[in-house]
Amino acid sequence: MTIRVAVVGSSGRMGQLATRLIEQSDDLEVSAAIGSRDSLDAMTGADVVLDLTLPQSSQLVVDHAVQLGIATVVGTSGWSSDRIASLRRAVAAKPGLGVLIIPNFSVGSVLASSFAAQAARFFDSIEIVEAHHAAKVDSPSGTAVRTAELIGEARAALGPVIAPHADQRARGQQVASVPIHSLRMQGVLAKQEVILGGTGEILTIAHETLSSSSYEAGILLALRSARSAEGVVVGLDTLLSL
Repeated sequence: MTIRVAVVGSSGRMGQLATRLIEQSDDLEVSAAIGSRDSLDAMTGADVVLDLTLPQSSQLVVDHAVQLGIATVVGTSGWSSDRIASLRRAVAAKPGLGVLIIPNFSVGSVLASSFAAQAARFFDSIEIVEAHHAAKVDSPSGTAVRTAELIGEARAALGPVIAPHADQRARGQQVASVPIHSLRMQGVLAKQEVILGGTGEILTIAHETLSSSSYEAGILLALRSARSAEGVVVGLDTLLSL
């Protein structure tokens, strides 16, 4: 059975990539390509909505899809824990509906975040440095936030990481007690390093995106999983059973 996908943000870099993938797939088809000037009602009739917009637009897109009862894949950054909690309440009122929030579609990036969470139980000093292209409007990245949250969950019984002088702006923004430092500059697509410090040693877990083709497998997996999901699911790692 073919899955009809409404791509919101279809004119952007990721939107164009997703549209091409869908068109090349045997089991997916584009039901609507929605840009910033188009009505969100164009998603009516889709099996899945793929949100690849901007942080300031994403919630409106997702709320509209939820109201229509359409399974949704969110590939837009900026979904804080408070926004996700509010979304969970809205989705709970729609039995059988699923919303997947995917901070990063790269399998390698998701694995790196998972490895960092595993290592976090053995190190008390942990910081994240993430770099993205100059056009990325939000910081820290959704990937860095997700990584820090996973680290916090892994250290729930151990307490917060050691982050001295956290009151100084140059020390980064803390998420789940982990300082995150964001770079936005030319010559970079996406890169993240999780640096874990211990007695007499440093462990660095790094991932770098060299091409947007690294997102392809994750996009297809999320789209094919969305209709069977229930409630709000965060992270590609949940679909990979990590």
